[in-house]
Amino acid sequence: MKMLKQSLLAFLLLAFSVAKADEGMWLPQLLAQLNEKQMKSMGMKISAADIYNINKGSLKDAIVSFGGFCTGEVISSKGLVLTNHHCGFDAIQNHSTIQNNYIRDGFWARNNAEEIPNPGLFVTFIIRIDDVTKQVLNGVTRNMDEKERQSAIDKNIAELRKNVKKENYQDSFIRAFFDGNQYFLFVTETYKDVRLVGAPPSSVGNFGKDTDNWMWPRHTGDFSMFRIYAGKDNKPAEYSVDNVPYVPKRSLSISLDGVAENDFTMVFGFPGRTTQYLHSAAVEQIMKVNDPVKIAIRDKALAVIDGFMRKDEQIKIQYAAKYAGIANSWKKWQGEVLGLTSTNALGKKQAYEAEFQKRVNANPQWKEAYGNLLLDLVKTYNEFEKYSLARDFFNETMSRIEAFAIVNQLNSLRNAKEKNGEKGFTNALPGVKERLAEIYKEYSPVVDKQLFIALIDKFVKDQPQEFVAPYLLNKLKENNNDVSKLADELYNNVDLFQNGNKVLQQLSSNPEVVMAANDMNHANQLIAELSTYYNNTVSKNITGLQSRINQLNRTYMQAQMEVMKEKKFYPDANSTLRVTYGNVKGYNPRDAVQYDYYTYLDGVMDKYKPGDYEFDLPEKLRSLYKNKDYGQYGSNGKMPVCFIARNHTTGGNSGSPALDAYGNLVGLNFDRVWEGTMSDINYDPSICRNIMVDIRYVLFIVDKYAGAGHLVKEMNLVHPKKKK
Repeated sequence: MKMLKQSLLAFLLLAFSVAKADEGMWLPQLLAQLNEKQMKSMGMKISAADIYNINKGSLKDAIVSFGGFCTGEVISSKGLVLTNHHCGFDAIQNHSTIQNNYIRDGFWARNNAEEIPNPGLFVTFIIRIDDVTKQVLNGVTRNMDEKERQSAIDKNIAELRKNVKKENYQDSFIRAFFDGNQYFLFVTETYKDVRLVGAPPSSVGNFGKDTDNWMWPRHTGDFSMFRIYAGKDNKPAEYSVDNVPYVPKRSLSISLDGVAENDFTMVFGFPGRTTQYLHSAAVEQIMKVNDPVKIAIRDKALAVIDGFMRKDEQIKIQYAAKYAGIANSWKKWQGEVLGLTSTNALGKKQAYEAEFQKRVNANPQWKEAYGNLLLDLVKTYNEFEKYSLARDFFNETMSRIEAFAIVNQLNSLRNAKEKNGEKGFTNALPGVKERLAEIYKEYSPVVDKQLFIALIDKFVKDQPQEFVAPYLLNKLKENNNDVSKLADELYNNVDLFQNGNKVLQQLSSNPEVVMAANDMNHANQLIAELSTYYNNTVSKNITGLQSRINQLNRTYMQAQMEVMKEKKFYPDANSTLRVTYGNVKGYNPRDAVQYDYYTYLDGVMDKYKPGDYEFDLPEKLRSLYKNKDYGQYGSNGKMPVCFIARNHTTGGNSGSPALDAYGNLVGLNFDRVWEGTMSDINYDPSICRNIMVDIRYVLFIVDKYAGAGHLVKEMNLVHPKKKK
């Protein structure tokens, strides 16, 4: 039995090390040092200097952070930017009306004059990346508590940013890596005049909607197009009719040759957040506590919204983006639990930790520094568990009820007046009015009331009573423990929740009337009591425990890099520019199921359901398919749509370019397969795949379907495989 356990441990460690060979979100300036040799062995034909170079144009100069939440890429010398449909969806929705429904029908500007401005939308280029670890950690010692440490770091960062070498139109930020063991400075350029150029109808750009989200096989043309505008000097400028299309340092060439199995692919972008180096106790808590409760709460919210959206076109427009946002993580968490379970993530973590502890115990210096580290992590996570559960209940519930968001906006106005008098009130009023206008634009009191009923009922019944505010329990008792009666009391005949136009008008003419109404309404008192109770019973405990966890994780990260010398570490994602690479590959998610790596327009037609919310298709697309009218974009009589590969991606990589061995654009990253969504926590090459729309399908929709061939003419189309 002892030999069996040792063999199992050795096998799990081997599996762990093999998995690491295929994963990673690598900093582009370090590719030459860490990755270039392996990338070339996998088929890459360019050099690391072609990817990241500060002395001449390189691939990094065609990559942008799109709005701070997605990635985009420049695909023409006239500043044309490609990103996902779901990344551009808010802009598309904001310009949609019942009369001009760009969500349903799509939008295509025929010339620059028709391109639509998007206030608040921006794109950011990375100019260079510098290691500033030594400067940031100057004066920081192990004896400091977390607050002292962060204060010292903040001062160092502020001083560094004051003296950073950059142009006056550029900016900079400094970000922590490896849990605060390393720091890099990023010099950036941000362009704030970004205009909508084109978007397919949702029946193409969001084909399959929630049923197909996170799933493979996939048949979604998830793309939209924007254009960057600059001042006449090609520098960043606020929106102006006098601005001109931006001329980039580098734009991506586009391959019409597609990909084959085992082809090298590389994804360049801004992945949001991963936690690859968590202790097994944290992973177990995510699997068995946090994900399940968040899934259950969102089940309730989605059921309410979906019921209304299917009956009312106006509500469908108002709630489309919110529904998609709620459903996205809801489905991802389900796949995450499935993937962590099916790949034995806990067992692999525990085997790794056992080997780590064995090495630590064998080295007196390490034992003194790290001997009790893993035990301390387990103890702290165990203390943290009940508070993290209460946090998820509170955040998931309160963030879905927009009556509370309305109240909180008006309370911020009251707070500004109390803190800074009339001047503070006057300064805060425009921002509050703007945010309330955005809320009311996509708000239905009928929907919100039903959300309140469904979610508050679960909030009260399904978590430990010690975390439910007594005020809420008393209010329910007054209403015979009927949440719907409490909802009537809060929503009925209350202008704040029933008449947004009236509220906005009064804020302009007589804001004190609105403030007084908000002070007196029952929802205001309820959210105040809920928030106060949460802060006193949950938040203050989380703050202390999270500080301790952060400190332990930082030490654990440092210890792993010191003890596990044979392992090549990459930093967790933190919304900074990264490169990930792999090969085109199908996968086997479960017994007797084998997925190919490509989908075609044939599969789109197989899923077609006339009149269906998710799977209807435009007549013109069906006609193009019937006539096999694919132009130069088809392949062997078929129209490629999507493909998958072993590139390690996450949220924020939406819209990232998928590049071939020569750095040409072959696809547009937009999703991951459901079985592999646990890649944020535990990447496993057996089932982790990213999903990309084939660039030829994008061009086919733009040219043959939308008739916007003038956009294709801007692009540089190439055939790299024909040069072999």
